[in-house]
Amino acid sequence: MQIIITAVDFIYNWGRSNSLWPLTYAPACCGIEMISASAATFDISRFGSEVFRATPRQADLMITAGTITHKMAPALIRLYEQMPEPKYVIAMGACTITGGMFENDSYSVVRGVDRLVPVDVYLPGCPPRPEALLDAIIKLQKQIKTETILDRQKYLEAHKPRVMLSDDENCEVVLPNSEFEVIHWGVQKVGYDTEALVAK
Repeated sequence: MQIIITAVDFIYNWGRSNSLWPLTYAPACCGIEMISASAATFDISRFGSEVFRATPRQADLMITAGTITHKMAPALIRLYEQMPEPKYVIAMGACTITGGMFENDSYSVVRGVDRLVPVDVYLPGCPPRPEALLDAIIKLQKQIKTETILDRQKYLEAHKPRVMLSDDENCEVVLPNSEFEVIHWGVQKVGYDTEALVAK
């Protein structure tokens, strides 16, 4: 039985790793480098990732290329939730990973996209070069090739969003997810009354 599963895993992971379709999503300046990676000079199509999809329902890779603000956070969560499983995230740029140069002085910047969604590959730099993005895609491909269908449930649990959207469609506040210990996604830890947010 193990031999059959190993063979299925090999073919399944080979197909998925060599046809990653990124979501067209570039909230800030790192998006220019992401666009450059798909141009002829760097040719992201060598790795099967040239098909940037305009809808999250056809994408399986989100490259968060740039600064994520609190106002953008609900949109990012909604896009992530609309992506089909299995889905992956590359955090591209210093601002995406830690808040970058805005970390200490800006009230509106999320201090790391991993407070919102799980991240598979971190790509530091300000901005990272297109070659660095290609290297991150290669690292993600290697990671995908180690997965097995026996651990699908563990994968699904590990790739749940860290925060939740409100039931109210007009609400622009993301709420803490009770399944995770990390409930602070903002500027200061003392700045949010999470119980009041959940009550609303």
